[in-house]
Amino acid sequence: MTGAKAPVLGLIIAGGLGRRMGGTSKATLDLGGVRLIDRAICAAQAQCQAVAINLHDATPEMQAPFAPLGLPLLPDALPGHAGPLAGVLAGLDYAEEKGFNALLSLPCDCPFLPDDLALRLYEATQKSATGLACAASGGRTHHIVALWPTRLREKLRRALDEGLRKVGQFQQETGCAQVEWFFRTRDPFFNVNTPEDLLQAREWLTMRPEP
Repeated sequence: MTGAKAPVLGLIIAGGLGRRMGGTSKATLDLGGVRLIDRAICAAQAQCQAVAINLHDATPEMQAPFAPLGLPLLPDALPGHAGPLAGVLAGLDYAEEKGFNALLSLPCDCPFLPDDLALRLYEATQKSATGLACAASGGRTHHIVALWPTRLREKLRRALDEGLRKVGQFQQETGCAQVEWFFRTRDPFFNVNTPEDLLQAREWLTMRPEP
């Protein structure tokens, strides 16, 4: 099934404040002449039938770096920097509107995402009672790299209204399948949070993909 696209909407979460990058938007950081957001878009478009970008608000200043991409820009479903779950909810509402049954959420700062991500998570959800699955690697769970069924929209909305903000907590309380990716050197879910991470990513960029 390599090369096939999962019947899902891909949502790139790009609403972070980049505090550990000195306030610079991680989505616009350059890695090998390509912005992190463009790498995420490329990975999502190769695997999902449609792609949208989540931003924490809809101000012109926030949207300016992304408007030329021509993709839907979805502000958080809740105001006030409520975290990635607010972005996921906005994506689920949009996915439902566009006729998708599921949403694949991806962080904008993971430049080495595997090309079988959407299909493996989608296959896992077909065997899961809740239809929810996330990625794992190297002994870590990557909660935001997840496939969400649109039928969880109202449950997520209620949880947010009640003050829940942690992605992992919602997944644990709901029931979430995990799909493990194995690697030797370069974690496919390595994310760029700091200037040191960016330097590491630039070094790894020259590596050949692991089998």
